[in-house]
Formats: sequence, structure tokens, C-alpha cells
Amino acid sequence: MKKLLILTCAFCVIAGSANAAETENVPAKKMPPNHEQMMKQHKAREAAFEKKLGLTDEQKATAKELRKAGHAKMKPVMEEMRAKRQEARAISKQTELTEEAKEQKLKTLDNDLKTLEKKAQEIRKQNMKDFESILTFKQKRILKKMKKEGRERFERERRLVPPPCPMPEK
Repeated sequence: MKKLLILTCAFCVIAGSANAAETENVPAKKMPPNHEQMMKQHKAREAAFEKKLGLTDEQKATAKELRKAGHAKMKPVMEEMRAKRQEARAISKQTELTEEAKEQKLKTLDNDLKTLEKKAQEIRKQNMKDFESILTFKQKRILKKMKKEGRERFERERRLVPPPCPMPEK
């Protein structure tokens, strides 16, 4: 049984490293082949969301403007986060730095990323407050119910995902 567990874990590690090696060579700006299909699904989900809430045409237009404004606020934060992550990957690959110097630089970048993530979370909260401000009382109740159902679905699906394979101790 122990051999089987070790063999399974070794397979997981090999498969994971092969997958990671493949993803590093993918160009950053290349769109997936099913991008159009994904956009259609996004539009369909958006339409279903608007229909379920019963948004008026005026509310839809206001929501669209709020989304654009929120995206404009979020874009620089996300770009900075992406740059920090790339910098962290570059530092971890450097061979001329000592391990202590790498750890110090990576710790600084990690703190910067945590700060940026908090900033992004605040922007998301503000965007949600702005969106909720255009809703009626009935629509707010429906949205609250939809959020609750979404959280429950997320938790249910998260429980179905098996935990990662433990690494054997050396």
C-alpha cells in the first residue's frame, strides 16, 4: 500500500511538472481557439443574470457603464500584479543571487502582491456597491439570494475536488 502511495505521488509530481513546463512556453497574448465560444457563453450568462434580476433597459445601460468604469479602475492594478508575478518568476530563476537575497526580494514582492490584492478587493467591493445602488429593493433581495446560491454551489463543487497528492518525505 505504501509503495502504491509513493508511486502515485511520484506520478502526480511528474505529470504536474510536465504540465507546468508546457504552460511556460505559451505566448501571453494568444487567444484560446475557443475564445469566440467563451465570449458567447459570457454574453449568455450576462443576459440570464439581467433577466433573472429583471433589469430595465436604463438599469442595463447604467450597469454597463459601471462595469466599464470598474474595469478601468481595476486594469492598472491587475497589470501591476502581473508585472510583480513576472518579476518574482525572474528572480526565482536567477542563478547569480544567493538564496537569502532571493528570499528577501521574493518576500518584498509577496508583500506588494498582498497589498495589490487588497486594493483589487476594495475596488470589487466598491463596484458591487455601485451596482447595488441602481437596484430596487426587490432586485437586491433576488441578488442576495443569487449570491447565496453561488456560494453554496462553489462550496459543493470545491468539496468534490480531491485534495492534492501529498509529497513523500525524503
